[in-house]
Amino acid sequence: MAISLSPLPYADTALEPVISATTLQTHHGKHHKAYVDKTNDAVEGTDLAGKPLEDVIAAAVANGRASGDWRLFNNSAQTWNHGFYWNSLTPDATAPEGDLAQAIAKAFGSLDKLKEELATQGAAHFASGWVWLVDKNGTLAVEQTHDAATFNDLSGNPLLVIDLWEHAYYLDHKNLRPDYLRQVIEKHLNWAFAAENLARGTAWTYPA
Repeated sequence: MAISLSPLPYADTALEPVISATTLQTHHGKHHKAYVDKTNDAVEGTDLAGKPLEDVIAAAVANGRASGDWRLFNNSAQTWNHGFYWNSLTPDATAPEGDLAQAIAKAFGSLDKLKEELATQGAAHFASGWVWLVDKNGTLAVEQTHDAATFNDLSGNPLLVIDLWEHAYYLDHKNLRPDYLRQVIEKHLNWAFAAENLARGTAWTYPA
């Protein structure tokens, strides 16, 4: 079975005005779909055909290290990252509860401090990449990855991610990445999804 384009978990207008329908249509329907299509094309006729996306990424990491060819990794990892990103967002402003709220308070002192850390690291990140909230052996931390780098490059369980590539925000916020970050962090982070990831204790699985 080929890897599929994971659906948006909300309507393409649901995050407006922070993220417009035009941005989601382009970002999900063109950028994400292109990563999926290129991944499927690359594994067709190989032992990786029909394997879960996580297995493809792991093989791509090993192959990239051996050969220096990172094309399969870039496309498969970006497929995973985008699926995780759509689920990291929600139309409704929410707040962490329960074990997640306690873990945030323990690691950062307060939710406001965590939000500040996400915004600061996201704004300071050079060029394309991602800013993550991760659980590292029972302690929450904010991490950055460059380009397509995904959970395989984090020594922990990812809980949330924010896309820092320009195509995630440029149509709506131009070059003002901090504005995009501030509004996403305040209005659209899916804390229920983060809580599910924390409770499960293992990395989220891309839908088959």
